[in-house]
Amino acid sequence: MDLLVEEAQLTRRAQAGDQVAFADLVVRYTGAVYNQAYRMLGNAQEAEDAVQEVFLRAYRRLDSYDPARRFVTWLLTIGSNYCIDRLRRRRMSWLTLDDVAFWLTSSEAGPERNALENERQRRVQRALQQLPENYRSVTVLRYWNDLSYLEIAETLNLTEATVKTRLHRARKMLRNVLGADGEELWNVETTN
Repeated sequence: MDLLVEEAQLTRRAQAGDQVAFADLVVRYTGAVYNQAYRMLGNAQEAEDAVQEVFLRAYRRLDSYDPARRFVTWLLTIGSNYCIDRLRRRRMSWLTLDDVAFWLTSSEAGPERNALENERQRRVQRALQQLPENYRSVTVLRYWNDLSYLEIAETLNLTEATVKTRLHRARKMLRNVLGADGEELWNVETTN
């Protein structure tokens, strides 16, 4: 069965009060919501709390879900708004980034390569945390949730042109913060 058709059936059942259908949606999209929250908040515990809050809010507002949109896009909109609110509450009190994400490494990688990769990922996460909220949210949705410009625009209630502009500026900021690593990471996207 096509994933979009299956998603549409699950959301219809969930809107009709089927808790099992909603639980299936939770299982399906927990990873995407967690990834977004972790990237935006920079803390594993806060990201786990955010996931619970996002799904709670989604469940309470199922009647406002528009079936014309993808359910994951609607969830990520809720997640983005929640994370931005959390960031606004803790303005300028950036947390240390001692929390390490659960990165999947290649089975062929040795300890030295893993250590270098983990350090690079920490540098990217620190650089991401330095971005203003509006640039961070479009970057996370584009590169970690793989949403199109249109989906990002719908999620954040922006125009596609604004999304492209913010992504361009965010890449430039990240390139400046990351130095030579930034050139390597972001040149691929700027040529597309």
